[in-house]
Amino acid sequence: MTGVEEKRFREQLQSRVEAIEAVIRRYLPEEKGYQRTVLEAMNYSILAGGKRLRPMLMQETYRLFGGRTCLVEPFMAAIEMIHTYSLVHDDLPAMDNDEYRRGRKTTHIVYGEAMAILAGDGLLNYAFETALKAYGLVDVSEKDIPRTYQAIGRALQILAAKAGVYGMIGGQTADIEAEKCGQVSKERLLFIHEKKTAALIQASMMTGAVLAGAGEEELAAVEKCAYDIGVAFQIQDDILDVVGDSVILGKPTGSDEKNHKQTYVSLNGIEQSKEEVRRLSGEAVGILDRLEEGRERSGEFPFDREYLRQLVLMLVDRRN
Repeated sequence: MTGVEEKRFREQLQSRVEAIEAVIRRYLPEEKGYQRTVLEAMNYSILAGGKRLRPMLMQETYRLFGGRTCLVEPFMAAIEMIHTYSLVHDDLPAMDNDEYRRGRKTTHIVYGEAMAILAGDGLLNYAFETALKAYGLVDVSEKDIPRTYQAIGRALQILAAKAGVYGMIGGQTADIEAEKCGQVSKERLLFIHEKKTAALIQASMMTGAVLAGAGEEELAAVEKCAYDIGVAFQIQDDILDVVGDSVILGKPTGSDEKNHKQTYVSLNGIEQSKEEVRRLSGEAVGILDRLEEGRERSGEFPFDREYLRQLVLMLVDRRN
């Protein structure tokens, strides 16, 4: 990418992040009533910043398959709520016991452990309350309302499965147990990466595809693409824990080694880990190219493939 192209991409990225922030804020709960404290803790957690990677990938995949309405927006807010709840719980003393995230105090440090647990619970439940609001956005004048309702139901099913015990929670379980035994095989580690990290990226991209009307073969390709992105993203995270800058990252580095936690890097070394990130990201981009070319050949709509391609490459070659 040339300097001009990178500048254009960064401007597009910033514009999209700002638009996503606006969507998320529209769906946040109002801080009032006797439960106000937990609502404040929920909003504090989700407004802590971040890349907004998951809602962005959801929106871009929705556009890839021809989505042009605001139907996807409640799901964009919902996936960020689910991601945030997992971070709130990860930071707890019983889990990773982190004091800082994204450069500021974690939720349990500010509001206490009990309220942080409730805030995480609240975000998870409120995510599905929010996603269900998509039914109210269906245009009653459109010809195929049952098909749209069916797509929303399928999207909810994907979201629930990828976030649950056969997805993210399952990955977190395997991760905790791996830490206890002190040894982990490459197979188990990839299972953890797939479920703990890639599952929500799969949920994001698959949900966007389903809501836009993608077919089953296309959906399977999106799921594989998101797997590649998610695993590459996590391996890069492991690399940054070794060679990253804590100021840029907004969190301490070296925590994996300090906690004697086995990672892809500790099992395979830095260079092999970097090569695997390159392989996975290249495969993901290849899948996207084939999907985009197929949609273009069908003559259904024009799509700016370059932004999505550069987004994927940026995510797996990031410094924070």
